[in-house]
Formats: sequence, C-alpha cells, structure tokens
Amino acid sequence: MAEPQPVLEMTGIVKEFPGVRALSGVDFRLFPGEIHALLGENGAGKSTLIKVLTGVHSLDGGTITLSGTSVRFDSPSQTQQAGISTVYQEVNLCPNLSVAENIFIGREPTRFGRIQWKRLRREAAELVDRLGLDIDVTAPLSSYPLAVQQLVAIVRSVGTGDADGQGAGTKVLILDEPTSSLDRDEVLELFALMRRLKDQGVAILFVSHFLDQIYEICDRMTVLRNGTLVGEHMVSELDQVGLIQLMIGKALDQLEELHDHQLRSDVGESLLQADGVGRVGGVAPFDLEIKKGEVIGLAGLLGSGRTELARLLFGADQPDSGTVTIGGKQVSMSAPNDAISEGVAFCSENRKTEGLVPDLTVRENIILALQASRGWTRPIPVAQRDELVAKYIKALDIRPANPEARVGQLSGGNQQKVLLARWLITQPKLLILDEPTRGIDIGAKAEIQKLVVSLSEDGMAVLYIAAELEEVLRLSHTIGVLRDRKLVAQLANGPEITPTRILETIASGEHQ
Repeated sequence: MAEPQPVLEMTGIVKEFPGVRALSGVDFRLFPGEIHALLGENGAGKSTLIKVLTGVHSLDGGTITLSGTSVRFDSPSQTQQAGISTVYQEVNLCPNLSVAENIFIGREPTRFGRIQWKRLRREAAELVDRLGLDIDVTAPLSSYPLAVQQLVAIVRSVGTGDADGQGAGTKVLILDEPTSSLDRDEVLELFALMRRLKDQGVAILFVSHFLDQIYEICDRMTVLRNGTLVGEHMVSELDQVGLIQLMIGKALDQLEELHDHQLRSDVGESLLQADGVGRVGGVAPFDLEIKKGEVIGLAGLLGSGRTELARLLFGADQPDSGTVTIGGKQVSMSAPNDAISEGVAFCSENRKTEGLVPDLTVRENIILALQASRGWTRPIPVAQRDELVAKYIKALDIRPANPEARVGQLSGGNQQKVLLARWLITQPKLLILDEPTRGIDIGAKAEIQKLVVSLSEDGMAVLYIAAELEEVLRLSHTIGVLRDRKLVAQLANGPEITPTRILETIASGEHQ
C-alpha cells in the first residue's frame, strides 16, 4: 500500500542568524491524521524550525509545501489563514472573557457591523461538543484551571475558519510543550483530545521533553541535533535508548568514562537535607542529602527537572510540599534571600537574563549579592569592596582584569567567571551551578571545572548541573538522575558508573 502524501513537507530548510547557522538543510514532513514528535536537545533547532514554518522567521533556503502547493509565510497570521495553528506552552488567551469569546476572539460572527452573540455562543458550544469536551462556553475562562484553558486554546486553534467561513480550517496543529504544567489526569484529557483531532484527519506536531509521553501518544518522530536532521523514525521502531543516542549524538559504546582527577571519599557531615520537597508542575517530591565538601551532579535530558530542583533549593520557586534542613535546623526557602542568608548560592543557566546585568561594570556585578545580603542601607566600605573585587578578579583570572569594564563586553567564559565571583564573595556553604560551562570555550570550561574541584576540597558543597555526562561524572561524588521531572536514582560515583549506565537509567526511569 502506497504511503499517503504529506500534508506538510519542508525540504532543505536553511536559517542563518549573524554568525550562526541555526538550520542546515533540514527536511521535515507531516502526514494527515498523525501525531509527530519533534525532538532534540537545547539548541537543536526545534524552535527555529517551527518559527520558520509559522512565518516568525524568514526562510533563508529550502522550500515549504502545504497540501501539495509551495508556500512561503511572512507572518503567523498568514500561516493561520493557510490552516496551520500553533498553541504554545503559555496560554495566550483573555481570562476575563468567556470561553466562547476566547474561541472566536478577533473573528466573531457579525451582521451589519455588530457581533451576533447568540450565534457566537451556539457555534462555540457546537465546536466544543464536536471535540468531545464538557466545557460551559458561557463561563469566564478564569473559572477554569490551566489544563482546561489549554484545551480552550486548542479549540480556538482548530476552530479557525468556522466563523463567517473565513480561513482554511486547521490542517496542521502545532503543540509546543503543552503538558509541561499539567498533572497526569490533565495530560490524559489532552491526549484524548489529540486522538480525536487525529481521527478527524488533523496532523499534529508535538514538542515535548517527556519521553514517556512521546511513546504514549506519537506515531512518528523527527530528531534534530545542532541544526541538522539526524533521523525520522516510526515510534514503534526506535526504543528510548536509541532515541537518546540520536539526541545527544553519541552511541552508548562510544562514550568513555573520564578520570581527570580522583574524587575524595572523605566528604564531611550532612549540610542540607531535603525531605519530600516538590512543586506541582515543577518537579515531583524528592529526598536529597548534600554533605560538606560533596559535589552532587544532576544528570538528565533537557526538561527532566534539573533546573526546577535547583530553583526549589534556592527559593527561586516555592515548594508546595516537603521540608529543607540546613545544619540540622529546618529552614524556610520562600525566597532567594532566605537561601542566601543560610549560605546557599545559585548561578543560573541563563546568565544573561537571570544572572548578570550587562550594562553594569565587572565590579558592580561582582558586589551585587554581597551588598544585597547586607541590605542596601549598609553599603560596603569602598576600600573593602575594591579589595574583594580585585581578589576575585585575580583568583578567577577574569579578563580583562579591569573592574570598570562593562560585563556585556566580556566573552562568555569571562562573564561566567564574573557570575561565579559574585557568589563566591559571599562565602556560601552550598554553591548551585546550573550549566556553568555552557557556551564557553574549552579553556574557560577547564578552569571552571578545576575551580569546582578546589572548592569541594576546601569543604564547600556543590550541586552541579550539566548536559554533558562526562562532565558530571568527572566532578561528582554522587549523581542524581532525573527523568520527566522526577529524581529517579541517586548513584554513588565509582568505576561501575559510566555514561552508559546513566543513559540506561534515564531511558528506563529506574535505578539500574
């Protein structure tokens, strides 16, 4: 039996930004009545491919064919009119309006310039009923939880063209991380709607970092890595270990365990104990002990919950379950200031948006956390401030060694060193590092890893997050493995703990 023709085909897609080729000749195809996963780690090109398809980014090379016709979109509105709708992770609706108004907002049925309210509510109810949903379209959207609001966003997308006969009707529905904030029952309700749309012939492009969900709902998958296509497979033909190999770019038998330094076994007494700490929509309740002088690495794919776990321990997000004990005393982590006062420091992976202030100087950036811990009414004496800044510029070899240089003008590696200096100057007991070596050169990466070893040897505890498994193995005494926002295993580092072992644990979701 001949394979049906794709409803959407992207061939040889190229997208370039200044100094960066984000997509290099990528092919992608989507068939009617299928749910197709688009997969890849951070920077693989998933978002760029979607934005090229939906007219957010212009196309630099290649062709797009929709229902056999060559197309080129210059705006998302053109894409929607052609029958391609997108629902993003963040629901972009108006909670103060009714469900019916949200479904038809911007395309309300009118007569003589006036909205036909009865017709609007009737057609909204018919559309909701057709999709098998039990939603009162006259109720305010705000009266429903996030999961139902997300379903309403999907109804709005697939209902394009129903009012006054405008638009082409949805042929392709793009769901970008729709399950990231949903619990299991809500996910099942969303999946039921997706299957009904699939049965009606809608092609669904599904983006998610939850591997179990991919294998539960999807028919086909396309994997990108570093802006290139590395494979298109039927879900039934590729197991999870094979999928992870494609995503990270290394076969299990090619990964080598690294022994750059011998990890000490004589870590100190318990520093921090988390018992049942979790946050709905963030990370499932977990238990974790961190000892003085211990490096605990967190391993897992993008979206596995590594950052969410770290943010809970720093008070950047508030847990809704569990307790945190530091030095034998139960503490509140309701805000970062609470964590800082308890000797916990956090270097975010988003150093440009959540860490550094690019328009401030090196000196001003380094001193921020220490000054905040003292309070703004107690300025640090100038002589002490300058001495501390000079000390850490020298200790971390920040270049240029000019405290008055603007941080935004420094290289990525030196920006990361400035962020580290900011927290080291507070002399923390626990330093949380989220992807500290991402996007920096090899030399700077080696310097930061050596610094982590040195801090550990001096008794500081470190929680270390990195996408590279070799990096986690090289530095950590214990490896916490996360999958689908759950801490599924804690492995004491040793000769038997290899990248293969960690990948198998991620793939299975169980202690191996």
